[in-house]
Amino acid sequence: MKTIIYLIMFILVLPLNAQNKFSVKEWQDDLKFLQKTVHTDYPFLFKKITADKFDLAVEEFYNTIPKMQDHEVMMGFARIVALFQYGHTRLGFRDSPIRYHKLPMVLYQYKDGVYIQGVHKDYESNLGAKLIAIEGMSTDNVLKAIYPVVPSENDQFFKAYAGLYMIIPEVLHAQGITKELKKTIVLTLEKDGKKFESSVTAIKDLEIPTQYGMVKASDDWLDIRNQNETPLYLKNLDRIYHYEYLPKEKTVYVRQSQIQDDPQEDIPTFYKKVFDFIENNEVDKLVLDVRLNGGGNNYKNKPIVTGIIETEKINQPGKLFVIIGRRTFSACQNLVNELDNYTNAIFVGEPTSENINFYGDNRKVELPNSKMPVYLSFAWWQDKPQWENGPWTSPHLAVDQSFDDYKLNRDPVMEAALGFSDNDFIIDPMAHLTSLFMANKPEELMSEAKRMVQDPKYRFFDFEGEFNKAGYNLLGNNNEGALFVFEMTANLFPDSANAWDSLAEGYLQLNNKEKATEYYEKALKMDPDGPTGQNAKVMLKKIKSQ
Repeated sequence: MKTIIYLIMFILVLPLNAQNKFSVKEWQDDLKFLQKTVHTDYPFLFKKITADKFDLAVEEFYNTIPKMQDHEVMMGFARIVALFQYGHTRLGFRDSPIRYHKLPMVLYQYKDGVYIQGVHKDYESNLGAKLIAIEGMSTDNVLKAIYPVVPSENDQFFKAYAGLYMIIPEVLHAQGITKELKKTIVLTLEKDGKKFESSVTAIKDLEIPTQYGMVKASDDWLDIRNQNETPLYLKNLDRIYHYEYLPKEKTVYVRQSQIQDDPQEDIPTFYKKVFDFIENNEVDKLVLDVRLNGGGNNYKNKPIVTGIIETEKINQPGKLFVIIGRRTFSACQNLVNELDNYTNAIFVGEPTSENINFYGDNRKVELPNSKMPVYLSFAWWQDKPQWENGPWTSPHLAVDQSFDDYKLNRDPVMEAALGFSDNDFIIDPMAHLTSLFMANKPEELMSEAKRMVQDPKYRFFDFEGEFNKAGYNLLGNNNEGALFVFEMTANLFPDSANAWDSLAEGYLQLNNKEKATEYYEKALKMDPDGPTGQNAKVMLKKIKSQ
């Protein structure tokens, strides 16, 4: 009898997936197959990572496979695929032969932290709590630990989807957040000003009912949002798109959450109704909300773009607003690009989760032994010239949401669009600052630049990068002007090694080797092992040899 009891106890404490499903050789052969496939059929993906660095990462992973459990190997493949940093290029978790578990909750990263936005009724006391730590590791460090597993196109993509990974015990263990693989995870939470711990048990192959990243409230699943009312962007989510007239604001609001035809009404028909309404009614503004739009078929964007262009009544500065955010991705990035190119749209909200020009449209590659699916992108989408490419489309007017905003059904993004006034807002910061430079108003330029850099409305605008680019454009033709821009940049961004490196180059162009040496040394000290520091080191040697 004792033997049976001991056997049962032994089985109960076995870690998840204790016995590997595949041999070391099978996994290693799968890895080599993936490596060869990428080099042979997808070499164009080596844009953000070099082939050499990719091969080095593969070699390191290959050598550690013998020490890994299957779930750790799966996460290793996820890390390898994520190196390309294209959201369409990813490991197929859902169809993987290695099954995994999920904690029954939905996490969402608001501007004031990560919160439990939705939860199964068994853990109702956790609903609305702020996540402080997982198994003793702070939330910030957890996010850093799981970042390599997520195929993050940019930080917005990670912000949108990190919560999906944080609730998987297999991810938590593989990334060193938990010391062993286990189903029950201890969370440190904060609610109503009090901290407490909660043990949450993960469920195998759990399907959490979500819609556009948010839990669908039901008898079993709870949402922290007050369900007695619904903000515009969450209305009628069973429809791909809908529109509503706001008579007080004389505004037509359109939410479109996929680039697909709704079964009840195709895109051309829907938008014809929208534009006919605008033309025949008292309408001052159009707000197009694509913050939840993860893409679809970009060939269906034409009626939207041409319709706006033709509707001169709203295709004017201050009358057309496009709400973007962390889930604006893929074919919707194409839509955003076209609206940016051809209309007078003002973008409001958060940056998109897609690069401006990007690799999309993936093909499934099945690994021969494990049959684990890997999706590799093959189509390059370029709506803008390469020099206008960037990690994302930034909003002209930056607005994000707090936890209380969501909980209380407030929509600060929509409020910003409705309350927009161009009296205190500059839609093109560089054009404004360039005009001051050309008018030879250095003091006003410095004052305006400082004000705008510190204004949160412009926080996603890359002032440092744009200033640096402007300085180098001047270098050689107007060295005094370039030096002025580089000095302004260094003063505004004193913690940037690159700003000081550029200032050093400005002084070197004026043959002031003393100042150039001073600032190259400063850049080297700030970034001793990085590319800026290495450039500064080379330049210092060059100056000394002259």
